[in-house]
Amino acid sequence: MEKQQYIEAGRIVNTHGVAGEVKIEVWLDSPQFMKRFRRLYIDGSPRAVLSARVHKSFLLCALEGVNDVNAAMALKGRTVYIDRADAHLPAGTYFLQDIIGSRVVDEQGRALGVLTEVLERPASNIYVVKGETEHLIPAIPEFVMSTDLERGVITVRLIEGM
Repeated sequence: MEKQQYIEAGRIVNTHGVAGEVKIEVWLDSPQFMKRFRRLYIDGSPRAVLSARVHKSFLLCALEGVNDVNAAMALKGRTVYIDRADAHLPAGTYFLQDIIGSRVVDEQGRALGVLTEVLERPASNIYVVKGETEHLIPAIPEFVMSTDLERGVITVRLIEGM
């Protein structure tokens, strides 16, 4: 599976203050992770991050070329992207968008379907697998045995009722 260069990272939900800072709802693991990026992309254009700090579950950023509240307001509602090349993930981790479309098989190698969606829930993510029937599989080690990004295959253990 081909990986996209730019990854949806969040959405600008508001301005913060009068100096042009934007408030970003972060879609990545955490605002702390996103805070490390020195460049964000909005509408396909790179914007240098002049400063970034976490406030509650949001990221407050000062962006290059956004010098007042009016410029920041013009960005409200826009999706923010990061460049995959700038993301240094720990071994064994991946972006959720990289596994969407993966084939899902059970422990015996029988095809169950394709991963179509990942529901992010407080307790754990839930994989939505669509095949002959739909399966909702908690994304925890008891049920997800392995994820092979290179082959695009996820091996799972099902129990009665899944």
